[in-house]
Amino acid sequence: MDGAERRARRLLRAALAGDDFDAYERLGFFSFPGRGDPASGYAYLVYPHRPLVAYETQTGRLLSEYCVRFRDEDGRLPDADDVLAKWLALHGRERELIATANVNPPGRQLDPDHVRRDLARLAQWRLGRAVDSSAL
Repeated sequence: MDGAERRARRLLRAALAGDDFDAYERLGFFSFPGRGDPASGYAYLVYPHRPLVAYETQTGRLLSEYCVRFRDEDGRLPDADDVLAKWLALHGRERELIATANVNPPGRQLDPDHVRRDLARLAQWRLGRAVDSSAL
């Protein structure tokens, strides 16, 4: 991991909730609830340099892919900076971000089976965290 990625991860750790950062570190992505509210009924999977994937939180049904891109003056952002930029945009201006994104049906850029496996991995990871914290 180069210095830019290390610095980006420190910023990401400072911004994200602990569980979200831990999911990113362990799984390579995390989930962010729509409108920042878990009761909204939908969330996004946030991957580095991949589209945001919206899904229904109760059923796991994939809704859409949102292609958004953030670049720095050198071209490609470090992975953690790309994820942080998406999180900041979703956190602060979700509707504007989604309104300007290229919207595609699920499967346009990411294999839906892969995304469903990621949702299952996330659920399993969360379950393990819940069991670990209840044992304390």
